[in-house]
Amino acid sequence: MLSISSAFDAGNIDVVDATDSGNIRLNIRADQNSHFFQWFYFRLQGARATSCLIRILNAAEAAYAEGWEGYQAVASYDGENWFRVPTDYRQGELQIRHQPEFESVYYAYFAPFSYERHQQLIGRAQQSPLCSLSSLGKTLDGRELDLLKVSANQNQNQNQNQNQNQNQNQNQNDKRQIWITARQHPGETMAEWFMEGLLEQLLDQRNDHSSRLLEQADFYLVPNANPDGGVRGHLRTNAVGVNLNREWDAPSLHRSPEVYHILEKMTQTGVDLYLDIHGDETIPYNFLAGCGGNPSFTLQQAALEDQFKQALLEASDEFQLQQGYTPDQFGEETLKLASNQVGHRFDCLALTLEMPFKDNLLKPDTQFGWSPQRSKALAADMLKTVDKVVKDLR
Repeated sequence: MLSISSAFDAGNIDVVDATDSGNIRLNIRADQNSHFFQWFYFRLQGARATSCLIRILNAAEAAYAEGWEGYQAVASYDGENWFRVPTDYRQGELQIRHQPEFESVYYAYFAPFSYERHQQLIGRAQQSPLCSLSSLGKTLDGRELDLLKVSANQNQNQNQNQNQNQNQNQNQNDKRQIWITARQHPGETMAEWFMEGLLEQLLDQRNDHSSRLLEQADFYLVPNANPDGGVRGHLRTNAVGVNLNREWDAPSLHRSPEVYHILEKMTQTGVDLYLDIHGDETIPYNFLAGCGGNPSFTLQQAALEDQFKQALLEASDEFQLQQGYTPDQFGEETLKLASNQVGHRFDCLALTLEMPFKDNLLKPDTQFGWSPQRSKALAADMLKTVDKVVKDLR
């Protein structure tokens, strides 16, 4: 007997009909109090060795329906190893065709990064002598907003008055202050896979790039900036349907405490480099978006952006410069976005990394597409890039 369920961390699907394996009909649920939807994640049981046609009926109404073109869903038998399965977008439906080898199989928009895995990541990281864990505050669902500080000297500045302003902090600490946030949009799970890879490299005391970096910089890492949305199976919003990456000009505790708490801490530490990690539904490449659309954009920021992009191009064969967003992509919303607002507010280099949900067409992989492993490898290349530019950030 066929059975479909999504009553688990990050699960999202509504069953219309699952009586026939050759005509399984489903709908994706929208984010709470929002029109956004595209993330799906569900478990199918009872279809072993059966040719299944899974039809997602409302795909044409998804937030980024154009993203279905050329997209292949991911599947897993154990929730750890994910592979691509044949998927077509036709007549407004997303159609997944697969013959499961085992009794139970999971399907998802991209390889999930569960809240349990997030907690395990935080737990491992805090055990490093280079890392300290603190809570920035609570989310609307009452979860901790975890901050990891990675520094070669964890005792440095512990007694500083937290009310000192940014300039005082910078004068007392000559090290560069590097902030990296991920997963403001909870369905963009490749962002936290990236953070897992980043932490593995940064906390490896045998890694020459990391050791050099930590002599010159302190890292402030928020691996999951929207844990509520992730657990709820949202694509893009927090517990009350707010898109956090449109809140950075005026965050509030009742709508966007996640952004409010991050900005408060940034004001205390100062920011010399900010990276915000995301995934893009439509563009099948890795790319960086900068602050060229900011009214305050300076020649120095422009030069640093070019330097950073060239360094990443040299470090990674997964990166390119031809495809991406235009500087005026977001119009009047520009300063509501994290990297734009941080670049504007702190007069620093601020960039958004976008990774694909599909595949990276520079290096296509028909079996896995863009994957957790490739996201983690790109993080290692990103650290090499930061190592090359860190001395020029201030």
